[in-house]
Amino acid sequence: MATTLKQLGQLTPANTTAASLYSPAANTQTIIKSIIICNTGNTSNKYRIFHDAAGTTYDESTALFWDIQLNKESTEILEFNLAMNGSTGNLAIRTDSADDLTFTCYGAEIT
Repeated sequence: MATTLKQLGQLTPANTTAASLYSPAANTQTIIKSIIICNTGNTSNKYRIFHDAAGTTYDESTALFWDIQLNKESTEILEFNLAMNGSTGNLAIRTDSADDLTFTCYGAEIT
């Protein structure tokens, strides 16, 4: 088995619809170690983070973080050990404002 530490995904949503930040490739186990969220906007914005282990449902049933406010021109670092297996799951994000929050996900892929 090979373990690769790397940036797994980066996204600045262009709208307020939930979107996948990362989905593991087939036959890959992943440990999400951190998500860095940067608010480059001039106002506070809220975000949501979802983990659907088997698909693309992004609602209360898969929520990890719900309507967390991030002040303008600030950064938040979320650290955890979130396991993902296979190619059916998704780590997704949603914001209440387009083009203001950038999400960057780091972790380890084990193949």
